[in-house]
Amino acid sequence: MQSRSPAPRATGRPRSAAADTAILAATRAALVELGWSKLTLGDVATRAGVAKTTLYRRWAGKNELVVDAVAELFDELELPDSGTLAADIEGVVLQFAAILARPEAQSGLMAVVAESCRDDALRERIRSSIVDRQKRLVLEGRERAQARGELPPETDPLDSARTADLVFDIVAGSVVHRCLVSSQPADAEWVRSLTRVLLLGLAGAVAEANGSAGDIRMQR
Repeated sequence: MQSRSPAPRATGRPRSAAADTAILAATRAALVELGWSKLTLGDVATRAGVAKTTLYRRWAGKNELVVDAVAELFDELELPDSGTLAADIEGVVLQFAAILARPEAQSGLMAVVAESCRDDALRERIRSSIVDRQKRLVLEGRERAQARGELPPETDPLDSARTADLVFDIVAGSVVHRCLVSSQPADAEWVRSLTRVLLLGLAGAVAEANGSAGDIRMQR
């Protein structure tokens, strides 16, 4: 998993994990209460009980701080080992939907995505700190499914990477749209339907890449 890339800080002063945790939690609380436009590093420092200089030693500005505060929420995601690929997908998607139901996740993610439309550096920060980090779930799930014999091995590394990117985009995009745009519940029934559509499509994609008939079992 990739690590966060906060702003360069002074040497010789050990970084406090407790302070980092308090700062990121304070950032999320401030986002919910104040919104993006009114959030300041000074307010976050007060809420976290640290000096404002402490924030600037860790983050170059508000953009970087808010992305890391949101990224920490998604780092809570864990891929369950439920015995089948379908059940594993359903488990992690339900976790994702539960995180997106939290006000701090909603306000933080919507704010940074909107702001990134006019800030290329922020868009890259979102990609590296959130998107690329969470693609680990797709890679872990695929590896387990291949070990179980649910998915055939993929022989072309480039095709394999493209498939992982596509699976992540489909799942993340579907859940974010469902929860934050459509404002509909991503309940167990909806997640099962998404999983079925995903796996039927994945079977075809793997078969096409390998030049053979694909078979992904839908057992749960």
